[in-house]
Amino acid sequence: MATKKKQLPAKRSEEILRLLKARFAENIQRHEGLEWPKVQARLEAHANKLWSLNEMELTGGEPDVVGLDTTTGEYLFFDCSRESPKGRTSLCYDREGLESRKEHKPKNNAIDMAAAMGIELLTEEQYLDLQKLGEFDMKTSSWVNTPAEMRTLGGALFGDRRFGRVFFYHNGAQSYYSARGFRGALRV
Repeated sequence: MATKKKQLPAKRSEEILRLLKARFAENIQRHEGLEWPKVQARLEAHANKLWSLNEMELTGGEPDVVGLDTTTGEYLFFDCSRESPKGRTSLCYDREGLESRKEHKPKNNAIDMAAAMGIELLTEEQYLDLQKLGEFDMKTSSWVNTPAEMRTLGGALFGDRRFGRVFFYHNGAQSYYSARGFRGALRV
């Protein structure tokens, strides 16, 4: 059965484009050398991606353009909220971690929520790239995409910034905290 592409109503598409344009202009240091008209043209040509950007926005991610893949022509958007997005906290890492909990299960897990939003968790490398653009997760932490060999052993990675540095740590994938969420990446 084919899944229906998620589309925003025209009015909300216009609103999210205006919001993204304003954020682009306010944070030019995140995307030096990139031009908004080209980003907007790409977004308009891939309107289904606006739905995912809207989901990122609604959950507190404050998505913004952080780069251009010159090989594919895709623009890269990351969640750029100062702290881990509020609408995506108190989550286990993945479904296996969630199902392994005997009690006090959270409402969801980061991997499934990201997939439902049409985005992916930042990798360690992407998280470090984000931290070069500003200071993020000073009071919170964010799950990052965990290598399969670590996940097989029951662990999952998260990152934050403390004492002027970026740190990566590990936890059991079944763990969740009110101050830990996840940051997403979207290619358009």
